[in-house]
Amino acid sequence: MQRKATETVRTQMECMRLICDRDAKIQLHKVDSFMASFCNSLDSIKAIVEETMQNQGKSGRLKSSLREADDEFVKVLAVKTRKEAKQMATRESISATRARIHELQKSVLVQRARRDEFATIMSQLSLALATSEEIEHQDIDHKRDIQEAMLWYNRVLGFKIEGGQGVKFTLNNINLKNQDEECSFTIRHENDMYTLLGCDPQLNDTKQLIHELNKTNGLFKFVRKMREKFEESASLGFLPQTTTLHQESATVSVSAPALSISSDTSESPTKTSKTPDEHIRNSKGSHGRGRGSRAIMSPVSVRQSPRFKAKK
Repeated sequence: MQRKATETVRTQMECMRLICDRDAKIQLHKVDSFMASFCNSLDSIKAIVEETMQNQGKSGRLKSSLREADDEFVKVLAVKTRKEAKQMATRESISATRARIHELQKSVLVQRARRDEFATIMSQLSLALATSEEIEHQDIDHKRDIQEAMLWYNRVLGFKIEGGQGVKFTLNNINLKNQDEECSFTIRHENDMYTLLGCDPQLNDTKQLIHELNKTNGLFKFVRKMREKFEESASLGFLPQTTTLHQESATVSVSAPALSISSDTSESPTKTSKTPDEHIRNSKGSHGRGRGSRAIMSPVSVRQSPRFKAKK
């Protein structure tokens, strides 16, 4: 019985040992599997860590690249904005230029019209200028003829007039022995009265002649009378001598009528009055009529006094 019990215990112990061996093998196998799995997991984790580290480096590089790309994008966007603004400005400039061209075309048309108008005016002015130059040449020739006639008038008739404090009448061709010998007298018209200021040579009856001049205002007749007096004095052989008469001794109380000679003191004493054409023609026509025709005086500038206008 004890043997059976012992064998049973042994059998049970053997079974339990077998079971324990089997379980131990299983557990060892599990432990080996776990260790292998743990090692694999550790290797995998290491690989993941390394990959993560690499990814972090790549991520940093990507971030820097992204920042650079962002900056580049901002720059490109700014360039694009500037180009768009420049394009808009260019379009506006083109529009303004087109409008300016249109205005300039209108202005060109207006300027062409004005140019044609000015060309017409210039042609008219050229014709007028040519006509004016022709008239001026004719006037120059006419003045030259007048000067020649005046020289002939003064040389042949021996008569000239000078202005100063009064009007000086100078006569020559009086003395037959000396044709160049000059006789002169000076009269002044003031306050509608004639005054004899000087006479060379001295003549008689000048007061009566001045009285008649103030009464009739016949200046031409007075000059002829004075020439006749000088001729009579020359025929008697009187030598010329200058005589200056004071206004008190030569003034006649009778006032002169209208026609008078202007005796402006602002003119130079050597200035000779000019002769109009009709008097020159009359003087030419009177040439050769003798000493009486020489007594015709050279025309002078005359004016009408207020008293003569009132009488009219």
